[in-house]
Amino acid sequence: MEMNELQTLRHSASHVLAQAVKRLYPDTKLAIGPAIDTGFYYDFDTEHSFTREDLDALEAEMKKIAKENLKIERFELPRAEALELMKDEPYKQELINDLPEGETISFYKQGDFVDLCAGPHVNYTSKVKAYKLLSATGAYWRGDEKNKMLQRIYGTAFTNKDDLAAHLEQLEEAKKRDHNKLGRDLELFTTVDYIGQGLPIMLPKGARVIQTLQRWVEDEEEKRGWQLTKTPLMAKSDLYKISGHWDHYQDGMFVLGDEEKDKEVFALRPMTCPFQYQTFLNRGRSYRDLPMRLNETSTLFRNEASGEMHGLIRVRQFTISEGHLMCTPEQLEDEFKGCLELTNYMLDTLGLKEDVYYRFSQWDPDNREKYIGTEEQWNEAQGVMKTILDDLGIEYYVGVGEAAFYGPKLDIQIKNVHGKEDTLITIQVDQMLAEKFGMEYVDKDGTKKNPYIIHRTSIGCYERTLALLIEKYAGAFPTWLAPVQIKLLPIADRHLDYVYDVKKRLEESGIIRIEIDDRSEKLGYKLREAQLEKIPYMLVIGDKDIENNTVSVRSRKEGDKGAMALDDFISVIKEEIDTKKR
Repeated sequence: MEMNELQTLRHSASHVLAQAVKRLYPDTKLAIGPAIDTGFYYDFDTEHSFTREDLDALEAEMKKIAKENLKIERFELPRAEALELMKDEPYKQELINDLPEGETISFYKQGDFVDLCAGPHVNYTSKVKAYKLLSATGAYWRGDEKNKMLQRIYGTAFTNKDDLAAHLEQLEEAKKRDHNKLGRDLELFTTVDYIGQGLPIMLPKGARVIQTLQRWVEDEEEKRGWQLTKTPLMAKSDLYKISGHWDHYQDGMFVLGDEEKDKEVFALRPMTCPFQYQTFLNRGRSYRDLPMRLNETSTLFRNEASGEMHGLIRVRQFTISEGHLMCTPEQLEDEFKGCLELTNYMLDTLGLKEDVYYRFSQWDPDNREKYIGTEEQWNEAQGVMKTILDDLGIEYYVGVGEAAFYGPKLDIQIKNVHGKEDTLITIQVDQMLAEKFGMEYVDKDGTKKNPYIIHRTSIGCYERTLALLIEKYAGAFPTWLAPVQIKLLPIADRHLDYVYDVKKRLEESGIIRIEIDDRSEKLGYKLREAQLEKIPYMLVIGDKDIENNTVSVRSRKEGDKGAMALDDFISVIKEEIDTKKR
């Protein structure tokens, strides 16, 4: 079945669900019920809180509706009659009132159930036969947290039971890899209600992974000519008024103070660019100073809506490998290419490159108040960026309305295990903020010009990257990233002295992420625990190892590798770490 046909089937399944809800809970008010990439959902306004048992009952009612083989018929009404028909459905009335004059107002009827809908649908309810209701959760009407919280039931549907079973199996695998559960089980991070949503606590193991990533990124950027800066976490509103954030991004910022009451109002930074520009502005610049590449491991703060919070993927405080590059127009394409090469190197090393795709994010000319600059400036910036992307042979899709308020960007997109798409890395071309901040350089001909600016991340947000790595590797990180790389397991207390000697020799060779399990437990139990912790290597120490100066190696990937001379094992693991082998 083609995807559009499957979407039609799933849309029809959402109507069958809504009919089932109205049968079992007649006082429920209907909101919307679209098909989505992975299935469908429907939003309901009801005092009843849906449980798993309720979903099972609704599935049974949907089965009855399918067996009734109700014909699904389309009809249209003038606005006044449409409003009268939906007089008991306030959300449908709101949708009708929002339709432009002259717009066709269509409905679909199946038995005694009628729903406002543009369609299309299958012809009979009997076509909806392989489906599953997956979950119930809260969702604000129209996605706005100022509106009422509704209940959303998610489901999926296929043309046959085999495809449904395969999909449900895939969902079970996704649950096993879900970083929000696995990251907590492995003690990488936690959250605390009285600290707040979107403010994760990195536990020692999670902090170690992020530290490893950060050191690698900063060292690699230094090799490529980036200069490290360290800038404040907040600034007066004056700075954000120059940059445009105050007018175009204030809803996404944490503002400290009230402009009407306080002499000075501060805000936590949502991005680093206006701070890093001060490095360029520190003294006069000429073309000889360009390109100027400035990087920073930046802690940022964004006031995300509470309904958008998800584990480490969308948070309110996060750390990012941020950078800003000032260059001449002639340098722009090569520097953009350099930023992309750095990003691709990072993704390839982490094993994420095969999972990403590219979006050319452009402005929406029909929503001008979202952006600074003129139409001519936007057309020029987007034309320059399109030329660069096409010259580099990048396959991308266009996202209208996804640009930053000051310029177009290349967004490197990725999906989590549940199919939710997020931006992992961004590279932006900006020719507007340099002028707003008075950033100029003296060119070869003695004239003053504004530099082009490239805003970029190299690995993106560390928290989001960690989440995706947990899901990619199901918590079994490559050895170079693993928070604990080796677990030493003495068989008996008499082996402890040798175990500590082994630990010392490993540390002297530069391998320091080691733990000793010296508990008075059976070896099998300790091995199972180490495996559950996803430790790359377990070294079992017994009498023969002491006698032969060896270690008995168990690999997470390869199982029991037998006894090895310690120096040989050190060579193996060092090569694995140094080459960042996956």
